[in-house]
Amino acid sequence: MITESVALAPGVVIRPSALKDAEALARSHRRNRVHLAPTEPYRAASFYTTEGQAERVRGQLEEDRAGRAAHWLLESDGEIVGHAGLTNIVLGPARSASLGYWIDGEHLGLGLASAATRFVCEAADARLGLHRVEACTLLDNTASQRVLAKCGFEEYGVAPGYLYINGAWRDHRLFQKILNDRPM
Repeated sequence: MITESVALAPGVVIRPSALKDAEALARSHRRNRVHLAPTEPYRAASFYTTEGQAERVRGQLEEDRAGRAAHWLLESDGEIVGHAGLTNIVLGPARSASLGYWIDGEHLGLGLASAATRFVCEAADARLGLHRVEACTLLDNTASQRVLAKCGFEEYGVAPGYLYINGAWRDHRLFQKILNDRPM
C-alpha cells in the first residue's frame, strides 16, 4: 500500500484517501456538483453528505486493501481539490487497471490532472507492478483527452454506450498506456 504524501504543485499534495477525509470530500463534491455533473453518473443526495462520503471511502479503502484499487486525493490548504485512482486492478497475465480522476473546478488549468496522472502511472508501474493503464473519456471531453495524450496514453478505439453518465448511456474514447515490457 502507498502511504506517503507527494507534492504535485506548489501548495498541492497527492496522498492516499482516508476515512477522516469524508467531511472535506463532501464539501468538495458539493462545491463541484455542477462542474462534475456532465462527466459523472447520477449522484443521490446522500452522496453529498459526510455520511455518504464516509460510506464511499470505506468501500474504496476495502478495495484498496484487497489490491483491487488504489485511491488518492489532491489536497490544498486542508481542502480536497481532486481525486485520482486506479480501479479494476487485474494481476496475472493482464497486469492492468483503469484510471479515473477529477479536478476541482477552481483548480483547472494548473496542470494538476497531468501531474496526478503521471504520479498514478508511476505508482502503477513501480509500486504495483502493472503493465498497462487504461482510461476513457466522453467523446467531447477534449480537456481529458489532452491530459491523457500529454501523459503518453494512446487512443485505441471508441466504445458505444460504454458508461451511464449524466442520465444516459454515453459513447467513450478508449485510451491506454503501456507502462513497461517486463516479464511477469
